Amino acid sequence: MRIIGLDVGEKRIGVAKADSDTRIAIPVGFILVDGNEWQEIARIARMNNTDWFVLGLPRSNDGNETAQSMYVRNFAKTMVEKIPNAKIRLQDESLTSVEAEYRLKQRKKKYEKGEIDAEAASIILQDFLESFKPAEMNVEGGASVSSANTEMSTVQQVAQNAASIAKKEVDKATLEVKKAKVKTKKALAWFVVPPIVIVIILLGITAVLKYRDHVRAEREAEYARQEAEMKAETFDFTILPGETIFDVKEKLIKKGYTPEEVEAGFNAEYDFDFLKERPEGASLEGYLYPETHNYYADATVQDILTKYLEGMQTAIQDNNLVERFGAQGLNLFEGITLASVVQKEAVPGEQGTVSQVFLSRLKLGWKMGSDVTVSYALDVVDPERETYKDNSAALKIDSCYNTRLYTGLPCGPISNPSLSSLISVAEPTNTSYLYFLTGDDGMMYYSYTEYEHNQNAILHCQELCNISL
Repeated sequence: MRIIGLDVGEKRIGVAKADSDTRIAIPVGFILVDGNEWQEIARIARMNNTDWFVLGLPRSNDGNETAQSMYVRNFAKTMVEKIPNAKIRLQDESLTSVEAEYRLKQRKKKYEKGEIDAEAASIILQDFLESFKPAEMNVEGGASVSSANTEMSTVQQVAQNAASIAKKEVDKATLEVKKAKVKTKKALAWFVVPPIVIVIILLGITAVLKYRDHVRAEREAEYARQEAEMKAETFDFTILPGETIFDVKEKLIKKGYTPEEVEAGFNAEYDFDFLKERPEGASLEGYLYPETHNYYADATVQDILTKYLEGMQTAIQDNNLVERFGAQGLNLFEGITLASVVQKEAVPGEQGTVSQVFLSRLKLGWKMGSDVTVSYALDVVDPERETYKDNSAALKIDSCYNTRLYTGLPCGPISNPSLSSLISVAEPTNTSYLYFLTGDDGMMYYSYTEYEHNQNAILHCQELCNISL
């Protein structure tokens, strides 16, 4: 059975794991306390197939609870609510982070604050493992929160047994001395503690020291082994700004996922409120927030996509996009759709003005006239360009994405926009242009009239304006 150890802090949560059979705690990493910590803890639990958690309960040097102790207790109560069926134990700890940092310094390797938290979590979890019997760790049932510092470790038991044997021998020797009625204090002093008692004590101490050395060696070896395994069991996955779901699907297949797994992941149900505002039948296009994430090797396509959807949720909430899009006359879906077009049309730094042009044309009831929407329409119905072989035919494609043919926004996002593109729609520049183009030199040229626009094309866009869609 796997057990997860947590060193709970207000900024980071150190994470460790252990198996109840080997009973050796291994630091795994850390989680940022940013509002997504519950999903991350639940994900780690799913990946390790466990609902057992051990949380460090801080105490002062004199053994009393502190303000941080109450923080951890409240964290544990919330955790029971957030993660159903979680089994939680609180393990008393003091100066664990200090010990963790000392250990990392001894290894003479560079380390970050998060690694201190992870190491502290492994110390807390190891103390728990040495405090509980295997039978107690296999108890089934509902979630509970209790203190784990209730029994002696194996090392303590060995020492106590040795001391108990020694005491019995001392008592026996003392009784023998009294019966012998030794006449002098000097003689009595020589026989109060027989040599056999000293031998037993020394043997007990030796046994304890050997046991501790053995446990330490096993722990270090297991740590090194699992650290190597963890490096091999993870992979990075990146979605770049402007990439489409077609690009993402192709990347996933190159990572080793089957087409069936990829389609199942994209067709799965995801519990995010912002997705419920989409029109019926809409895909995840536009909602996969561009970023690089690290995953375990056994991550499903659904696990991967969930992380990107969480990123979009954060971007929407942190930047108040629903209200700011509303100020431009757009709902969330429309704002993301326009941002996805801006992402493909504008060079970096020009998103705000390109957004202004499109918003102005929409308010006037004009067609947006965006070639990148035509290109996306082709990707949907003719990705190999077998039917639409030239631009003249492509511009006439009968698709709700074709803003050259139809007025208004395309029927959905055409790429996954960056944060800067999303914000550009929420806060466009204060200009009044109606036309733009990107020149062969990579610069953007704006104009107020169609005549000026055509002149810009003649002067600055002989090649780029004629490439195949």
